[in-house]
Amino acid sequence: MSRDTLSVALIQHQDAGSVEANLDATAAAVATAAANGARLVVLAELHTGPYFCQTEDLATFDAAEPIPGPSSERLAAIAREHGVVLVGSLFERRAPGLYHNTAVVFETDGRQVGTYRKMHIPDDPGYYEKYYFTPGDTGFVPIDTSVGRLGVLVCWDQWYPEAARIMALSGAEVLIYPTAIGWDPQDTPEEQRRQQEAWITVQRGHAVANNLPVIACNRTGHEPDPSGHSPGATFWGTSFVAGPQGEFLARAGEDAPEILAVELDRGRTEAVRRQWPFLRDRRIDAYAAILKRYIDPD
Repeated sequence: MSRDTLSVALIQHQDAGSVEANLDATAAAVATAAANGARLVVLAELHTGPYFCQTEDLATFDAAEPIPGPSSERLAAIAREHGVVLVGSLFERRAPGLYHNTAVVFETDGRQVGTYRKMHIPDDPGYYEKYYFTPGDTGFVPIDTSVGRLGVLVCWDQWYPEAARIMALSGAEVLIYPTAIGWDPQDTPEEQRRQQEAWITVQRGHAVANNLPVIACNRTGHEPDPSGHSPGATFWGTSFVAGPQGEFLARAGEDAPEILAVELDRGRTEAVRRQWPFLRDRRIDAYAAILKRYIDPD
């Protein structure tokens, strides 16, 4: 099997204080990544501003934008200028009072070729996303691009094997997770590490179970709670790429912005699936119960 590779870059992001500053930082990082050969560039979740879901504030809805809109047009221009396929993440205003957490994919010529609206929406202390985001309705459908079929999901989706599996069954060649996840500074160091390792492990499991590379691009840095009611959130970075057997191909640090570059071997999925034919051996005749919320005892 001939070796065909794809150069990928993850832009591990730290909030720069404004939409303009964040998009300028994105433009500079994409320029660097492209100059180093990247053909696919992945950005972190909601990278045009701070992670605003630490609090519930009506005024925050004013920051949402239509797609297409100013931020998506800037991302399109960045993709076009540098000739890369670009995966961004925006707070979408779909209609009055209707908002989504939306990933947007741009082709090398700047065309918007697909969107994915986040399906699984958390609601936890410091992550009040149900207040802001309507669950997505795009389904788990890969997006076709010049660099391949991308299985784009978003953050909380990464805990759900069903989402990864449906993307794989739909022909995704890579799973991509723009992410904003971090530690509660009040948790013990032991609990913080358990959470971080769980986050890494579950996504490596998706790579193994589906024999697909996984790209997880996270934020980094401390962001204060605007309400002052908590110590804020410290995003743990650690963006990474895993191969089709869960092997680490590249890992970023925890504490700083970073451009993480990796070469994906396009032939690995085929080779691994010949050895581990998980899709062949699925018992689709026996999985009806997965559609239940919970299987109550008789």
